[in-house]
Amino acid sequence: MPAGGQSHGDEGPPQAANALRALLVTAPVELREQLRDLDPSKLAATAARLRPGAIVTPTAATKLALRTVAERQLALTAELTTLDAELDRVTARAAPALRELCGVGAEVAGALLVTAGGDPARLRSDAAFSMLCGASPIEASSGKTTRHRLNRGGDRQANTALYRIVVVRLRWHEPTRKYMARRTTQGLSKKEIIRCFIGRVSVLWPGAPGHGSSGGVRGRPRCFAARRPVSVLPPLALRGPGDRR
Repeated sequence: MPAGGQSHGDEGPPQAANALRALLVTAPVELREQLRDLDPSKLAATAARLRPGAIVTPTAATKLALRTVAERQLALTAELTTLDAELDRVTARAAPALRELCGVGAEVAGALLVTAGGDPARLRSDAAFSMLCGASPIEASSGKTTRHRLNRGGDRQANTALYRIVVVRLRWHEPTRKYMARRTTQGLSKKEIIRCFIGRVSVLWPGAPGHGSSGGVRGRPRCFAARRPVSVLPPLALRGPGDRR
């Protein structure tokens, strides 16, 4: 599963691009004027073709540094592209129903599949999956105020994946946006509403990779949902037009 390598590789190209720009700040004037107006991709391609020659001047030394960093950026970008394509292929094959959900891309699906592991049967209830993802509600009431907060334990990458699903649905899923507006008029803050969504977002799990049957009722995929801490959306309202029952 390339999810681990992909998540670490995400940081590489931007860091290399920032290092390239930082080198330009102190580069000799003629070299800086030549490269400063290029966009990041053209800058990397151009810097990778620099020929420093003998390292006897500041300009030659700067060219060597720029070329080295640019080659690293291009290599990391190519590696990330390969990992993205492989992650997309693997997750689409292992969990096609999961990938069809609104807000679930290859990286999010990969994080959830890694969390569930090769034996999802060990997760015998929605509450177990919720606890594993650190999304199970924890009582945080005080006096006459009844409220819940999220568990800070669990798998934080899976928790982040659930958060990303919620953020995407708040932007593109109309029933979720309407619920957000309604709960806002009831006095809940945006952070509290997002906490409710994270605790409730439902993920269709199509069974263990390569095991055929999903284990659901009448062929329907098993649905892992966090325990419901407060008044929340009904499950169908969380699903987009392209989501599979």
